[in-house]
Amino acid sequence: MTELVLASKSPRRQALLKLLQVPFRILTAETSEDFEPSLLPKEIVTELAVRKGKAVCDLYPAETADKIVLSADTIVVLNGEVLNKPNDEAHAFEMLTKLQGKTHEVFTGFALTKETNVVAEVERTAVTFAPMSPDEIRTYIQVAKPFDKAGAYGIQDDIGACFIERIEGCYYNVVGLPLAKLYKTLKQFNA
Repeated sequence: MTELVLASKSPRRQALLKLLQVPFRILTAETSEDFEPSLLPKEIVTELAVRKGKAVCDLYPAETADKIVLSADTIVVLNGEVLNKPNDEAHAFEMLTKLQGKTHEVFTGFALTKETNVVAEVERTAVTFAPMSPDEIRTYIQVAKPFDKAGAYGIQDDIGACFIERIEGCYYNVVGLPLAKLYKTLKQFNA
């Protein structure tokens, strides 16, 4: 398999990619995560994932030549509202208050880029939160510090897992990379 470059600082994506036992190195580039509000969730994550991969290829042309660059983006959507990463504790509290007792969607888009060839895929998972008291929300924020996570939570966090009643779809998608779809796409892309 062609060497893989992961265009992400996310420790969760790095850990997930290790599960596939695919050798990779990490290169990142700062990119805007702004998007056109009229886009559908799957279009948002696709656009952002492709943008991140292109930025890494443009910044490191020698290091990415003849390699597959994997980039990804994850968003949480509740009733059509995109919940990105929280700005602070108050913002995290607001997000978690909205999510508690409801079902929301998690979309992850990933892109594989090799020179001018780009393939993008999207996965969707529905997640149902249990009702949470204000004290439980505050405790979760203090313990988990979810400021780098879309929707202000991590399903893989020990305490966060206590508040997930049900998921429909790929668990790994909620963590940050839909592994089954990624593996299948990598095999096709590398064929």
